[in-house]
Amino acid sequence: MSHNFNDQINLLDFEKNFNCPVAGVDEVGRGPLAGPVVAAAVILDKNNLPAGIRDSKKISKNKREIIAEKIRLNSHYAYGEASVEEIDNLNILQASLLAMKRAIESLKIVPSMSLIDGIYTPKVDLKCKPIVKGDSKSISIAAASILAKVYRDKIMTNLADKYPEYSFEKNAGYGTKEHLLALKSHGITPIHRKSFKPIYNILN
Repeated sequence: MSHNFNDQINLLDFEKNFNCPVAGVDEVGRGPLAGPVVAAAVILDKNNLPAGIRDSKKISKNKREIIAEKIRLNSHYAYGEASVEEIDNLNILQASLLAMKRAIESLKIVPSMSLIDGIYTPKVDLKCKPIVKGDSKSISIAAASILAKVYRDKIMTNLADKYPEYSFEKNAGYGTKEHLLALKSHGITPIHRKSFKPIYNILN
């Protein structure tokens, strides 16, 4: 039995304690210097699960895209974003929670509970349970982490067409060496987060 299959069984077992339907909720993009923060909320069909669902950080880009496509075919899901302006005005934690709130409230089906990755929960009118390292414990949160990552990577790849100097298609806005060098050469763009230290330091 493969390690991945065991992972999936353990992730599924964790959710047997909850009355369905539960939504898994996770966000991606708290660390980058550019681009929005994105959340996904997913209600999985437990009888129709694609293989390979686990924490998105443990899956290669190509595999993530394939699994994301299968999740989208067999689940109810929605996305939420918080913009660069909202990140700068609110702070990254509050913007992340706002993106999660938007994702949950965009679901066509209202879950009986939302399982939220992390220690904080968004302000929504339904039960939320925070789960630390949720993407390695709950299959629904792991699925949300995959969808959010694939969706945000696509946003950043599209922004790379507009701002080709920064290699967003490769770094997704994170502060890689080449991204920081591009900032030195070309300055900042409207999609850079002005409250984040490297950007703040350039401006001040």
